[in-house]
Amino acid sequence: MTNNDIVQKLWNLCDVLRDDGINYSDYVTELVLLLFIKMVHENTETGTLKKHPLPIGCRWTDINEKSGINLLNDYKAILFALSTGKRLEADANNPGQTKEVQVHEDPLISAIYADAQTRLREPRHLEQMIKTLDQIDWFSAAKDGLGDLYEGLLEKNASETKSGAGQYFTPRALINSMVRCIKPQIGEVIQDPAAGTAGFLVAADQYMREQTDDYFDLTSQKLAFQKNKAFVGIELVPNTRRLALMNCLLHGMEGDDEGVVHLGNALGDAGKALQQTDIILANPPFGTSKGGDASNTRDDLTYKTSNKQLAFLQHIYRNLKPGGRAAVVLPDNVLFEAGVGTDVRRDLMNKCNLHTILRLPTGIFYAQGVKTNVLFFTKGSTTDKHQQENCTQNVWVYDLRTNMPSFGKRTPFGDSHLAPFEAVFDPVGCDLSRQQDIATILAARTQGEYSFGAEQIAVDKQAAVENENVDDKLLHSRWRCFSRDWIANTKGDSLDISWLKDKDSVDAADLPEPSVLAREAKDELTAALSELDELLAALEGLN
Repeated sequence: MTNNDIVQKLWNLCDVLRDDGINYSDYVTELVLLLFIKMVHENTETGTLKKHPLPIGCRWTDINEKSGINLLNDYKAILFALSTGKRLEADANNPGQTKEVQVHEDPLISAIYADAQTRLREPRHLEQMIKTLDQIDWFSAAKDGLGDLYEGLLEKNASETKSGAGQYFTPRALINSMVRCIKPQIGEVIQDPAAGTAGFLVAADQYMREQTDDYFDLTSQKLAFQKNKAFVGIELVPNTRRLALMNCLLHGMEGDDEGVVHLGNALGDAGKALQQTDIILANPPFGTSKGGDASNTRDDLTYKTSNKQLAFLQHIYRNLKPGGRAAVVLPDNVLFEAGVGTDVRRDLMNKCNLHTILRLPTGIFYAQGVKTNVLFFTKGSTTDKHQQENCTQNVWVYDLRTNMPSFGKRTPFGDSHLAPFEAVFDPVGCDLSRQQDIATILAARTQGEYSFGAEQIAVDKQAAVENENVDDKLLHSRWRCFSRDWIANTKGDSLDISWLKDKDSVDAADLPEPSVLAREAKDELTAALSELDELLAALEGLN
């Protein structure tokens, strides 16, 4: 049984649980609460865990042989014990009374089960979930990767959910591509200030495992760093953080006493408390801050704004170490918004080398119509990581949006669509953790990439005028370089840079004169009124 088969088997249970009023998102949370207990049991049985981390009375063997109301009540008691570290027991000295007894003091277990409560009302549904988990071939599942199995469930949840976790779920292919471009290295600290279910952090960990034979080559000191200090995330929503902690643990990422992903707001005190880091990978939430202004919670941001992406972007480039690098998913409005948006972009290009923008196609997020980009930048200039002014000299733009398919379930977005971009992003295969390698990569880049029928795409006439010194062939390329001076003087520091014309767009230069358009509109309205008069006359004749 493959992980995909297991995911589908577990997912099918959700249809059964609908009788209990359980939706997809609730079901994943319910499954997590049980899955962790089962995973600990399996890892203890195989010797992967030398010591059972769960207290006696809160283990898989305490529930898998029970049924009926006793099972449901005992399960509720277990969740309470794991959440609070305490169990209610009868007080022998006071008949009829109960007392709290300490059962564990593990902050990570308490974090995973914080405020955990089951919404199950029918004992038979809980029993069915337990039996299904017991029927899985856990030896094969562990061989293929328990973490991959769990991530499959999260992705399934996102694809089936029309809001919440599914609204801006970052596709796995895009996450992996961003990680391959950033190339995290052993000993670096990777942060995600909007961690969600920890997809970026897990992908970075897996990338480094692939480079080091699953960390087999590391010293015990370096291995401990990777497990406990290399990854730090922040997540605002407790239930989402629970999913993230489980995701990390299933991939062997333990973090500190609070786990890899901390509960908090990156635009509040939790963000201010973060140490500067080597790498940031993120897809910040879209929208505006509640209360109307990010400055309500974050008083250290230079440019006050209610736009959460602009606030997150400021946090991200401020929180990089000199020479640190970032890859961030941001919506189109960040690239062209005036006022504070212009100030933030100028500050970013001043303090960092914004070297690459990837224009993503629409439809790859589950919220249809969202237009997004990935911004790649490093702190400091290409040659001096401590430089604090005029760090951006050129911005390379890859247009993966114009005349691309309408992606969705029938046309999935995958690695093959990102491969051409990755090839031109780093044409020489450098290690980006060293500042001089960034200079090598940028020096090796050449304009021109013609995947997905780019040479047949029409060129926007206005863009052609603005780029009159570029030859016609290059105008049809998806991969172009724009100087910082051109961005300032021609675009007014807008980064909404495009030159290829989408097949469905209308070029204003091809439209008739306004007087002709107005006359055509008048003629059409006159004809429509005449038809209505005829219809009314016919109806009156029937009467």
